[in-house]
Amino acid sequence: MNKTIRVAVAGAIIAASCIVASAQTVRVRGTIEKVDGNLLTLKASDGEVKLTLTENALIVAVVKATLADIKEGTFLGSAAMPQPDGSQKALEVHIFPEQMRGTGEGHRPYAPVANSTMTNGSAAGATVSGVEGSTILLKYKDGERKIVVPPNVPIVRYEIGTKGDLKAGTSFVVLAATKKPDGTLEAPRINVGRDGVVPQ
Repeated sequence: MNKTIRVAVAGAIIAASCIVASAQTVRVRGTIEKVDGNLLTLKASDGEVKLTLTENALIVAVVKATLADIKEGTFLGSAAMPQPDGSQKALEVHIFPEQMRGTGEGHRPYAPVANSTMTNGSAAGATVSGVEGSTILLKYKDGERKIVVPPNVPIVRYEIGTKGDLKAGTSFVVLAATKKPDGTLEAPRINVGRDGVVPQ
């Protein structure tokens, strides 16, 4: 490779890096105000937002569920607060459909809530009831965590939705939207509530 080509390649790599660095990913939640094909007008906490769903975007319907819906092998996730004994006290629990098994598997910090964690994995064994709530053992490829679910914690189930779930007045959350230069947003996935459920 001659010097001119090397310089051109280096310049292209730097330019690509700048583009990636400039892409800003944001989380947004609120209610849907208007639907026009793939373009949604949203009412968020900081005002009106325009969001375009990418082609073949994943629409996830969020419905009410209970601990009884969690069986051995159920793939689920839980935002939680770490406890002194090493367990995690759930802030919410969401059950994934089989088509979404493996989504975000593992244990990591959960940015929207300070000092909290997110654990996605498969329920191992039966749910155990205790004084603080019910305990679920979640196993993932690199380890396992005990999740304590207090009685008042919201439990929801994810279902693969359709564009019919995108209705005015419906609550939604977009976990990772890309902010465009014109201020609008674009996302490959949106979670929408069914029957009054408010996605977290």
